[in-house]
Amino acid sequence: MVKEKREILTGNEAIARGAYEYGIEQAFGYPGTPSSEILENVVKYKDSIYCQWSPNEKVAFEVSIGSAFSGRRTMVVMKHVGLNVAADPFFTVAYSGTEAGFVIISADDPGMHSSQNEQDNRNYAKFAKIPMLEPSDSQEAKDFIGEAIKISEEFDTPVLLRVTTRISHSKSIVTLEENRPNNDREFPKKNERKYVMIPGHARRRRVIMKERFEKLAKYTEASDLNFAEYKDLEIGVITNGISYQYVKEVLPDVSILKLGLTNPLPMNKIKEFADKVKKCYVVEELDPFMEDQITAAGIKVIGKEVISEIGELTPEAIYKGITGKVIELPDTVSEINLPIRPPALCPGCPHRGVYVVLKKLKARVSGDIGCYTLGVLPPLSSLDWQICMGAGVSMTLGIEKGWDDEIAGKLVGVIGDSTFLHSGVTGLIDIVYNQGTSTIIIMDNRITAMTGLQDHPGTGVTLMGDEVPELNFVELVKAIGIKHVEVVDPLDLPALERILKKEMARREPSVVITRRKCVLIDKDLERIPIEVDPEKCTGCKLCLAVGCLALSFEDGKAKVNPMLCTGCMVCARQCNFDAFKQKGEYLDFKNE
Repeated sequence: MVKEKREILTGNEAIARGAYEYGIEQAFGYPGTPSSEILENVVKYKDSIYCQWSPNEKVAFEVSIGSAFSGRRTMVVMKHVGLNVAADPFFTVAYSGTEAGFVIISADDPGMHSSQNEQDNRNYAKFAKIPMLEPSDSQEAKDFIGEAIKISEEFDTPVLLRVTTRISHSKSIVTLEENRPNNDREFPKKNERKYVMIPGHARRRRVIMKERFEKLAKYTEASDLNFAEYKDLEIGVITNGISYQYVKEVLPDVSILKLGLTNPLPMNKIKEFADKVKKCYVVEELDPFMEDQITAAGIKVIGKEVISEIGELTPEAIYKGITGKVIELPDTVSEINLPIRPPALCPGCPHRGVYVVLKKLKARVSGDIGCYTLGVLPPLSSLDWQICMGAGVSMTLGIEKGWDDEIAGKLVGVIGDSTFLHSGVTGLIDIVYNQGTSTIIIMDNRITAMTGLQDHPGTGVTLMGDEVPELNFVELVKAIGIKHVEVVDPLDLPALERILKKEMARREPSVVITRRKCVLIDKDLERIPIEVDPEKCTGCKLCLAVGCLALSFEDGKAKVNPMLCTGCMVCARQCNFDAFKQKGEYLDFKNE
């Protein structure tokens, strides 16, 4: 007898394993927490699965559509806001259907652990009229890839697999199986009525899509992914995803209807369950996605009146919402009053120098999504606006057009290297085309840093480790029509200040590329910590204004933690009393 192989995996690792086991042949995406680790684990199976990072989610989605149309089982991966970027192809491929299994992973972020909003992407599945699966642990995260492939190929439809931060990053036991290769397909024959969405074809496909969804409604009623666990009939809970685990944890005796296939909802099964229990609750994170549909069907349930639609759910919140009582934690669990620790730029981060200079110049800064967004926090406090990927460039033009004379010489836009390639290029084209004068800073740290150090077209390495030509930012920017381009080391503060003063005063569009590797990938960086002479330090705290974690203030003096300091000198350059030294030598920047 062969012994089962079991491992403890995160949900993201399990999804990658599911892609391998269930014959996914190609996988595409753009990194974004909480989804980033999925493709980083898929690449472990690169002998079976081709995988890549694309410049943005829309491109990744369109590449994946081509893959699925050509008969390859395909997966595309992104975080919840990434699906906004890919929404155009997403809605249309729901019309066309697909030649082979097509799985769309949306990793939502309730509680906004690392996101600018907490939108509920279940609404996308309902809007597009495609089936949606929601796993509740790592085993289901793996198995539901197989279910998604099965549904996709049986019903000729893309399938949305929606996970959340807690599913993506929590670990549970997973039983591993062997790879099931998909070798029985040939390149498809021409079928333009299905795959070319001109209005005449799309009208026919719209009818087919309606018929398909009606068949899916019958399928979901019979699906084993939706099942009831009857216990005490006084209380019944309809739930899904991680909420199912929370309900099981704090209300072990209630009856539960656990839904894994949540679009379309199995209304007959829901009605049957609700009729058997005395009081029926719907427990779901964020929007009343299930509750509204259940209520509209005439089934009486209790939901958002006791379960918040804001933020990530917790077992304690569910227990209090249903019982009205505060849960009593076991004696082994104690609350530790830890100090609040806001996120901060790493010691030696090349972005810090940019914000120190921008603050000194009293610039008004249009920001973007990435590590450099942390420049908004005290003590740097250097960002004025930030919305989404690419807007750091585009917003500058709108601000400038409305306040041309008043904002002249003060306005800049900042964007990272990966983000610029994601959606900043078109904004820069807009500035040139519509005669803007904005200065844009591309903060090039040679990696996609905040989501976990993923490569992109500017790094010269693919997800699968192949070396490729590095995209040349200077040539790209010049090709767009920018005549004034400067490249500067962001830790050379005097040079950076001179360049920014010049370019911000220029009444033409310009780009400043601040180029230095992220400290987490700079293997050649010679880390020589600096120190403070307490005899020279006056306690003025000017050095603390750079917001570096390697600096502290003790007994009225600044102090450097040598375990954290990289020797970047940004703090030392703020000192007016020559109190900093390195290798025993005092640092003097007066003649720079």
